[in-house]
Amino acid sequence: MTEVRDAARAFAEKRLKPGAAAWDEDEAMPPEVLAEAGRLGFFGLSVPEEFGGAGLDPLTVSAAMEELARGSAAFQGCVGVHGSLVCTALARFGTPEQKRRWLPRLASGECIGAYSLSEPSSGSDAGSLKTSAVLDGDSFVVTGTKSWVSNGGLAGLFLVFVSTSPASASRGISCLLVEKGLPGFTLGKKEKKLGLRASDTRELAFSACRVPRAALLGSLNGGFKIAMSLLDGGRIGIGAQAVGIAQAAFEEAASYAKARRQFGKPIAEFQLIQAKIADMAMNIDAARLLVRRAAARLAAGARCSKEASMAKLFATTAANRVVYDALQIHGGNGYVREYPVERLFRDARAGEIYEGTSEIQRLIIAREALRGR
Repeated sequence: MTEVRDAARAFAEKRLKPGAAAWDEDEAMPPEVLAEAGRLGFFGLSVPEEFGGAGLDPLTVSAAMEELARGSAAFQGCVGVHGSLVCTALARFGTPEQKRRWLPRLASGECIGAYSLSEPSSGSDAGSLKTSAVLDGDSFVVTGTKSWVSNGGLAGLFLVFVSTSPASASRGISCLLVEKGLPGFTLGKKEKKLGLRASDTRELAFSACRVPRAALLGSLNGGFKIAMSLLDGGRIGIGAQAVGIAQAAFEEAASYAKARRQFGKPIAEFQLIQAKIADMAMNIDAARLLVRRAAARLAAGARCSKEASMAKLFATTAANRVVYDALQIHGGNGYVREYPVERLFRDARAGEIYEGTSEIQRLIIAREALRGR
């Protein structure tokens, strides 16, 4: 794990951290950085070795994700969705032909993956999605709109969840592997977001788009189980992202507090600043330990829904507390884009919303705890 973590840290320091502010302003990541990440293997961390990936366990991947997020949360989000949701789904549920066709390209970064579950009218209630797929001969005819699709403008392959049996609600959802460029499939507007601005997030529109029947991932009407099975890993990834953001904010705040002088001495010598530093350090360590516990359970094949939800909930709320205090330590300087904490403050907020809101995480934790799990 140490070797992979250190490689991610070196890449973050050399390539991500120096460019993160400019990418945030441009609302895009340079293609050359994505290509370099592909050559270094970051898009294939979780892909089995037989398909050109590193075949790493979730604990090692989470350590790498933390380091990448420390450099650029938007970049880590791109790699995280690609790996924990798309590559994992294909490796777990794909046919031999689907794996041979897609996993080597995904592992190298030649093709970036996107995951499409949410819709304008279905977020937390994912089972109520409306995008339909009607089987017609050897194709599914797909019609509808998907929203909040991370990597939307970058991806060559989309995991799209559709309703194949509307009367069956969540039991009638299937997952399709949709290739970019199919007739009837268009990319919608790029979202103008508060944070993670360099992450390309879009709507997808389907108008009688014909998707080959061979592109069905898993079984017909078995898509909701696929979606739910991926959530634990996805939530651990968001937890790791939150720890990375918090760590970056902590480092900025500590450095600033030691350099900034008021009343004749560094503000780091004032006890109220030290109290903030202490709470930040404590919360980051606690969040990291919860994320790694959940990742270790996932790696061992153990049930970890409660642990994953705890990790995501605690890490994202802790990150928001940490960036708040980091900005406060910076005073007025923290409110301008010249200082990284302004961007980190904005980037942290999404963690409590996507991959299941904080409110949903509390429901899951309570349900599991009441069942004695």
